[in-house]
Amino acid sequence: MTASRRSDVRTKGPHVAARIESAIDRRIDARLRRRGWTVRVEPYAGYGAAGWVRVMARALLAAPIVEDHDLPGAGSSAQAGARSAPALRGWRSFATAQVPGAVLEVAVGGRVHRVTTDRGGFVDVVLTADLTPGWHDVRITSQDGAVAMAPVHVIAPDVRFGIVSDIDDTVMVTRLPRPFVAAWNVFMRHENAREPVPGMSSLYAELVDGDDRLPVVYLSTGAWNAAPTVGRFLRQFGFPSGPLLMTDWGPTNSGWFRSGPTHKITQLRRLMRELPDVKWVLVGDDGQRDPQIYAGAAQHHPGHVHAILIRQLTFTEHVLAHGVPTPTTDSLRAELRAQRDGIPVLQGPDGPSIARQVRSRGLRLR
Repeated sequence: MTASRRSDVRTKGPHVAARIESAIDRRIDARLRRRGWTVRVEPYAGYGAAGWVRVMARALLAAPIVEDHDLPGAGSSAQAGARSAPALRGWRSFATAQVPGAVLEVAVGGRVHRVTTDRGGFVDVVLTADLTPGWHDVRITSQDGAVAMAPVHVIAPDVRFGIVSDIDDTVMVTRLPRPFVAAWNVFMRHENAREPVPGMSSLYAELVDGDDRLPVVYLSTGAWNAAPTVGRFLRQFGFPSGPLLMTDWGPTNSGWFRSGPTHKITQLRRLMRELPDVKWVLVGDDGQRDPQIYAGAAQHHPGHVHAILIRQLTFTEHVLAHGVPTPTTDSLRAELRAQRDGIPVLQGPDGPSIARQVRSRGLRLR
């Protein structure tokens, strides 16, 4: 068993913000446990290949009367218990009490592994496994006996293509990252009011073309707390099943906040390293740093990038995203750089416009 490590925790000592957060967590933990709260597991969809799987989950405290309804992530087998879960206003997803140092048992096939959660209550580990290609459920048991099933998508050795998709303003209209608008969308807006980007689910269905063996990974700088909401959104609007790779907002061992671009770059590099035979279609938008990040991936790992698809934001969305009504010059330069490197860069304001270009270029994932 090899545990994965976050790049933002490899420092000599925790930042003062992390120490403060840990002290607050200990107080909350002690008080809730005295009231009878116990450790439950919130599983996230993972992925793997021959001989290994990446398992992700979080240990949280739950009141005795609370039952597990959600299986966050977008994996097909992960959603069986989630359909009846009530829709929530955004801030409720962040009212959680994580459990650092919790010992969990993870049963993969016929093997049982013992893992320990990190400071944020997360487990993100690579475990040895001998599973056939396709979706499987991994059983995770907390120290208090709560059981959850984390789905994992094992990629077949002959699969050669996959999709990595941003979420915010690529498949879901969120109008990020302007702080006040972001806060409204994340913390206050009811999840049923979230809007899909027109035609993007149809674009993905056309790219996948019914082949559920192809990996589809949703890469976002959003917080893991929003994973249940995002998973329900993706199901509701017909997006392909796939793991969510999100991040943990708040203090780190080296600073007050995590870096969103660093998170995306790190996860992309990891996917390319762990699945070296897969070439990715990278899908994002031109309102944040997706063009720069994807162009960088194409430049440093040209054999792993099949194409870059960029959803062009509207006039209003650009103003909300970065204060001007057009893409930044950095984004434009990044797109040109990727094209010079021989990577197709297709752009459009919505799914149908990008799909027309996909067809005209003969872009296929077969």
